[in-house]
Order: sequence, then structure tokens, then C-alpha cells
Amino acid sequence: MMREKTLRIGLVAAGLFLAACSDQSGGNAPPGAGALPAAEVGFVVLKAQSVPRYTQLSGRVVAHATAEIRPQIDGIIESIDFREGRQVKAGDILFKVRDAKFSAAYAAAAATLSRAEATQQSAQSAFDRNQRLQSQSAVSQQALDEATAALLQAKADVESAKASLETARIDLDNTTIKAPISGIIGTAGVSVGSLVTQNQTDALATIRQIDPVNVDLVDTSANLLRIRQDVEAGRLGRDGAGAPSVRLTLENGEDYKTIGTISLATVNVSESTGTFTLRASFPNPERILLPGMFVRASVDLGTMPNAFLVPQRAVQRSGTGDPIAYVVSADSKVEQRKLATEGTSGNNWIVTDGLKDGERLIVDGFQKISAGAAVTAVEATIDEDGVVKQSLARPAGAGEASEAAQ
Repeated sequence: MMREKTLRIGLVAAGLFLAACSDQSGGNAPPGAGALPAAEVGFVVLKAQSVPRYTQLSGRVVAHATAEIRPQIDGIIESIDFREGRQVKAGDILFKVRDAKFSAAYAAAAATLSRAEATQQSAQSAFDRNQRLQSQSAVSQQALDEATAALLQAKADVESAKASLETARIDLDNTTIKAPISGIIGTAGVSVGSLVTQNQTDALATIRQIDPVNVDLVDTSANLLRIRQDVEAGRLGRDGAGAPSVRLTLENGEDYKTIGTISLATVNVSESTGTFTLRASFPNPERILLPGMFVRASVDLGTMPNAFLVPQRAVQRSGTGDPIAYVVSADSKVEQRKLATEGTSGNNWIVTDGLKDGERLIVDGFQKISAGAAVTAVEATIDEDGVVKQSLARPAGAGEASEAAQ
């Protein structure tokens, strides 16, 4: 019993001794040694500006004009007078069809016309003679009427013969097949000695104009309505007149050097896909753009006034999927902002609402902050690759205070 009482007294004494030591140690510790320093963040100052707005569309290259060459007569190919894959000019001879029977038909038509003209001349003389005699009552009216009918018939025969001769001439001319347009001609679909028929299904060759060349781009009707709303609301405008400019990216990822322009837009929307077509025209002197090639296009829609170029690293997503960003308030606290974006420009988001001119946008140090937290803001810069460059120097004595707290 006495031993248990002695043990309890010893434990109480030990506790009082430790408490005294603790008070003594705490009295010598630096003030605020247990408080953590404010998180350091990098920021950039926002500046409102007029930002060009582009829309990215896909499309395919199509020839400016295409002509499929087909024969207008039946016959045998006598010669091919072009080099495949080369430039031809309108009016150049491409094919020749054997023309013997067409020359004979032309000669026969010419002879028929000569005979008709002779008959007309004879009928005219008979009419003149009967008309003169009838005025003297030397012939009957019936004889004059018959002479008149014969003359009219002869004139009709002459006109018919002329038409037949013209048809024969056209057929004879069609034995020489010429290029209807200038452009690049493809391969020949026939060889010398082949039989061709009038308006056959298979083309003898195809000519395509590819300088300039067209690019058909596809966009949705919903996007068209959004653009129209932005224009009407003043969020999007164009500087000056003229058609929108277009830049191309080729299939290998390289940019096409020459800038094109929108030449037309269809006035109907596809019922099956809900899209409409824009056609852009591009100079193509080096024949880089070929019909059927897939391309990506960036169409200049105009400029957005009072917009912000916000680095992509500064934009995050909320729990609901909305774009958000953080700014440093005047009292050095973090504020969360919900943004309205209109696409991207390089490594930046184009923000049209949610930020103000001159605000300090946080671009680094997100892992250490939350809305409402106090921070130490240090100005930073971001290079073209999106890399932040800053000097986050700790306040003097921060290291010693941390060691003392430990």
C-alpha cells in the first residue's frame, strides 16, 4: 500500500518537471515559429487586346475546272497528238479520227446544195416569166400560182441542203478533237486504232485546271449560327472589306505558303449531315495542291475586341467541366474566375469573359493554392513554348524560421 502511494507521487512529480521544461522551451522559441509562410505563385498581368479569330475546317482540293473529252462522232482513232500529264491550251489538237467517210458526206452535201440552188434559179426564172405574162393576161392565174409554189419549194430545198452541208461540216470538224479548256491533261483512255462512239460513257482523256485551284471546306450550320450571333452582338468584326482569308496545312503537317480567299458558300445545308460547303481559291503555280488531296484550313473570321490571350497552363476545369482560372486579388488572396473561351491562338486560350484588364493571372504554383488562400505573388514570363520563367525568392529568414519550427 505504501509502495503504490510512493509510485503515484513520483509520477506526478515527473509530469510537473516535464511541463516546466516545456514552458521554458516555449518561452525561448521565436514568435510565430509554428506558422507556415504564404504559398508563392507566379503571375502575369492581363492585357485586353483585339485578337484574330480563326475557325479550323477540313476539306479536299478540287480542280478549278474539269473537262472530260468524249467523241461527238463514231469512228477509228487515227492519232493521239498530246503528251500525257502535260499542260495543254484551249484549242490544242488532242485526237484525230479517221475522216474519209465524213469528207465524202461533206462533198455529197455540197453537191446536193448546188443542185438545189440550180433548181431554185430555174424556178425563179419560171416565176418571173409567168408573173410578167400574167400581167398581160397571157397566162392563167393557176399557172402563176404553180410557178410560185415551185419557187418556194426550191428555196426550201436550198435551205435544207445548206443545213445538211453544215451538219456534214460539223461532223468533219469533229474528226479533230480539240481541248475545250487549258489545263493539265491526264492519261489517254484509248489507243490508235480504237473504235470510239458518239457521246460514249468512257472519256478519251480528262483535263483539269489546277492553277488556280479550289478547296472545298465543310462546316456545321450550328457553327454558322454562332458566328452570326457573335457578329450581331459586336463580339466579332472584320477590319475592312474583302473576302475572308484562308491558310492551309498539308497532309504532311507543313503550311502551304500562299494565302487563299473564300470564293463562295453554298446556300443550302445538307439534310443528312447538317453541314454546308465553303469554297476557297488558291494560286497553285507549283502544282503542290492536287485534286483529291486532304487539307486542313484556318479561316480568318475577323477580330474579337477586348479579348485576352490566356496561357493554356493557366486554364483548368471545374468539377462541372467549365474552364476556370485563378487571379491574385489586391489583398494577395486567390480568387477563382469562370471563363468564356472562343478557341485557341498558339499556346493561348482566347478568353472573352471572366477576366479584367490589369488583373494578375496565376500561371504557376497551382498545387499549393486554393480559392481564398493568401499567397506571395511573383511576376513571371512565359516563352513561346509555354515555359514559365520566374524568380521565386523566399523572404529573408524563412529558412531559419522553418528550422526553428522543426
